[in-house]
Amino acid sequence: QVQLVESGGGLVQAGGSLSLACVASRRTFSEYAMGWFRQAPGKEREFVAGISWSGGTTKFADSVKGRFSISRENAKNTVYLQMNDLKPEDTANYYCVRSKSPLTDYVRWSDVYWGQGTQVTVSS
Repeated sequence: QVQLVESGGGLVQAGGSLSLACVASRRTFSEYAMGWFRQAPGKEREFVAGISWSGGTTKFADSVKGRFSISRENAKNTVYLQMNDLKPEDTANYYCVRSKSPLTDYVRWSDVYWGQGTQVTVSS
């Protein structure tokens, strides 16, 4: 059983910053790619950012490129999402995800383990 626990959500004004964290329960955290999705009210879940198991490769949705960054700290089983220059359209529930296949740079983001989510609200 994989448990992913997100934290760091909240209310922020447009132009502000927030940092999300996700702690994973398994000792093999370092072997898996990690990522973040989000879902706004009335919209489908969308991929936001991902980081490879080695940390050497990152990927971002076009809508957040240049504003968000993703990093991981294997010693703490934690992945982070730093969000800068937030916009009202970034308002959503943010979910941490973990890949199901270890030690590979090929990630099926459609088949991952999910956390419970943390709410981010950006006011205008």
